Amino acid sequence: MRNIIKIVMGAVFVIACGELFWQWGFCRFYVGPNEMAIITAKNGDALEPGQILARKGQKGIWEETLAEGRHFLNPVFYEREIVPAILIEPGKVGVVTSKVGDKLPEGEFIAERGQKGIWRSVLGPGKYRMNPYGYNIEIVDAISIPIGYDGVITSLAGEQAASGEFADAKQQGVRKDVLQPGLYYVNPKEYKVDVLEIGINQVSLMGETGGKVVTKARQLGQNEALNVLQSAALEKQEAKRADYFMSKRAASSSAPQSSRGKKVNFAADGLMGGLGSAPVAFSEGEMNLMELVSFPSRDGFQISLDMTVEFELSPDEIAGIFRRYGDLPAVVDKIIMPQITSISRNKGSEYRAKDFIVGEGREKFQNDITLSLEQTLGAKDIKIYNALIRHVEVPDEIRAPIQQASIAIEQDLTNKERQNTARKQAELNTEVSLISQRGEQVMQETEKLKAEIAADLDKQVAQIQADTLKKAAEIKKQTAAISADKTRVLGQAQASALEKVEGEKAKGLQLKTAAFGDPVAYARWMFADTLNPQMKLNIIHAGDGTLWTDLEKTGFADLGGAQQLKQKK
Repeated sequence: MRNIIKIVMGAVFVIACGELFWQWGFCRFYVGPNEMAIITAKNGDALEPGQILARKGQKGIWEETLAEGRHFLNPVFYEREIVPAILIEPGKVGVVTSKVGDKLPEGEFIAERGQKGIWRSVLGPGKYRMNPYGYNIEIVDAISIPIGYDGVITSLAGEQAASGEFADAKQQGVRKDVLQPGLYYVNPKEYKVDVLEIGINQVSLMGETGGKVVTKARQLGQNEALNVLQSAALEKQEAKRADYFMSKRAASSSAPQSSRGKKVNFAADGLMGGLGSAPVAFSEGEMNLMELVSFPSRDGFQISLDMTVEFELSPDEIAGIFRRYGDLPAVVDKIIMPQITSISRNKGSEYRAKDFIVGEGREKFQNDITLSLEQTLGAKDIKIYNALIRHVEVPDEIRAPIQQASIAIEQDLTNKERQNTARKQAELNTEVSLISQRGEQVMQETEKLKAEIAADLDKQVAQIQADTLKKAAEIKKQTAAISADKTRVLGQAQASALEKVEGEKAKGLQLKTAAFGDPVAYARWMFADTLNPQMKLNIIHAGDGTLWTDLEKTGFADLGGAQQLKQKK
């Protein structure tokens, strides 16, 4: 029995060791950092019709992936494929196209999670382990709106909005709400974002040389990553504008030129150096256009103008302007330029050619154009600030006489001004002489005043010193009187005090003498009272011999002293 137990325990040990060796030697595998494992089951239930990814217990590619770490799967029943995980960096978004899920309704192409198609929600920055056999993820830039710009949103999904209306939440079309400067994680499959300049811009008409639209340059921030994203957004917008310019160029090259001198060819800055030139790069902040204003004056002369118009696109109105007219080049082409040329021609035909040379007429023409543009474009939500006339081209046959007449007038005014200048110079010289004379007089009066002031100061100083000495003498006199009075009072006080003290002492002695009845008795009492209490009295009776021989018996003298006395004798 014991042997059987040993055999069974040995078999169990061998089986356990074999299982451990199998698991750790053949079933164990690792998924490294930023990786995921795709598992394919070799057996299990069959997939349902249309099903791509399998659930656990089904045969096929598992929908769920395995994350980093150690895993154990039997290689006989499972195959594994280790692939990189999906990493979305900051400033990027992941657009998910799902191959699994429910079918979309008819006419829809944006899906919710759990449906096949392009998901409406996007993946923000982070790490994701979505099975590539079921999900395709496209990583694109997020939308970064620079300062000085707004993002106009065009919805690409849903029913088409009514004509002339903004799109609602689930409609196609331009949305009323715009994106303010910042970073946005927007699904580019659902929304198209156009980056438009807001605030004040300029459109310039430069006569025969063409014109340009000057917009604000982008303001760079401290965040380099945001600067890169903003540059990418602006480059996309500039590419759209370049396409617009190219289409205008193609249309203008096939259309006949206007007999009134208007050139309708647009060009980005450098995109067209002129008619027929080769296209080159687009420049941020500036768009050139081939446009001029030319019209006949009231007296029949052809006039050409160089003009700069400052206009503003408000953030509250930018979405409506974009919905009606399109991007900034289209706004300039379809609205601003036609109004400038039309109003300039209508107003300009009311003036004579001379009025465009003379300052007052030119200023009045400029004010008329500015006011008309403010009214006309203000009704279209475009605010006009100034319409500045920079140069006027007038035919030589009218300009030369007017210029000569103006030069003659100016020359006459110049001569008159020269005469006035000479007269003023003479008056100035006279005034300078008078000023010099007056200066000398002032100097003399100043010296006199200085001497008078100095003498008065010396007099005041002497008077002050005399008053000071007088005051000091009076103070010394008062001090001496006070000191003498003090000495007298102190002497009287001391004498009075001494008299009283000594008198009282004498009275005390008289009373003591009277008490004893005899002055001699009082004196003896005083003598006895003053003796030292420690004093001893020895009475020595003189015997045979002398005092000196018996002195040592008294105790008042030492033996040595007594012996010396004896020797001297």
